[in-house]
Amino acid sequence: MNDETLQSLCSDMVNWRRHLHRHPELSFKEYETSRFIADLLESWGLEVRRGLAGGTGVMAKLTGGRPGRTIALRADIDALPIEDEKSTEYKSTVQGVMHACGHDAHTAQLLAAARYYTLHREETAGTRVFIFQPGEEFLPGGAVGMIADGALEGVDAIYGVHVWSPFPAGVIATRPGPFMACPDEFEVEIIGRGGHAGLPHQAVDALMTGAALVNALQTIVSRSVNPLDSAVVSVGQLHSGTARNVIAERCSVSGTVRTFTPEVRALVRRRMEEVVRHTCETHGAEYRFQFFEGYPPVVNDDHEAKRVFSVAASLFPEAEVRLADPIMAGEDFSYYLEQKPGCFFMVGAGRDDGTSAPHHHPKFDIDEQAMLVAARMLIGVADDSASLSAAR
Repeated sequence: MNDETLQSLCSDMVNWRRHLHRHPELSFKEYETSRFIADLLESWGLEVRRGLAGGTGVMAKLTGGRPGRTIALRADIDALPIEDEKSTEYKSTVQGVMHACGHDAHTAQLLAAARYYTLHREETAGTRVFIFQPGEEFLPGGAVGMIADGALEGVDAIYGVHVWSPFPAGVIATRPGPFMACPDEFEVEIIGRGGHAGLPHQAVDALMTGAALVNALQTIVSRSVNPLDSAVVSVGQLHSGTARNVIAERCSVSGTVRTFTPEVRALVRRRMEEVVRHTCETHGAEYRFQFFEGYPPVVNDDHEAKRVFSVAASLFPEAEVRLADPIMAGEDFSYYLEQKPGCFFMVGAGRDDGTSAPHHHPKFDIDEQAMLVAARMLIGVADDSASLSAAR
């Protein structure tokens, strides 16, 4: 790997990331983001496909000058419906939308990797496929569309990296096997009978039923799931009521469920339906329950996870290369890993003192030096995997 070339791309990475951070776009609406990416890739002489996965996905391909395998590298490009509360000069200019998860950095890192390979095409072994995927933050995700449009055709292995603010800058972490959870979602609509707040005996209080349901749902993990298994049931929204002196006729409760295995996923879903039914029956309310299955869990190939650890130790002998604990966040990179061997890994991008804002927070930001580490890792892992001796 030519470190001098990578160092020369640092300022470009920062500029690309800050441009994207100023101009975020929501899932499947990344029109200008997609154009920005594709225009750069084409200007470097890459073979580019636009308009994938419903319209905003981009792919590029480079064939090296030496024989080798075909390796795909992926970045997600969408932002979140969150108001940016930072005071930086690259703060989002779009009201209510910001890159609060690091996808701007992921895009800049992969652009840097693509640019690197165009400058070192002749010494590159095999083929590189660069996948810029829309809609990671919004079910059903953009990975399925990218795969349907041929993103994995002829690919031997695939890798992705996430900058991760809970880890200090410089940490590199992953794990073999299950790494990230299924991000399922649920909605419950409770239908009671409205009435006067001073005459509660003549009504069926949907708000009271919803409050009881929020508490009851928490018993599923604490009392129905084996303590040795992992699961989360989190209520994120409760909406009810129209006035202070009116007993609410309707209440909506919604949230997310995180699990790692099909068995625990099915158990939690079944118990949720039972808890919703019994709670509403107890309070005399009717209900509608919906459960939306999200992405599969991210399950890293054991051999490819070992490759990431090995490359990290070689490229960054002074860095902390960590066996990560499983993470309850979800990622639709899982769909790629269902089709091809590969690995999803983390690069630390937070402050050493642990005070960085978490992902999906209005003040989320990263240590931009993490992008250089991430780009080096993408290139290093791809080069190692592209070797014909890497085939199993």
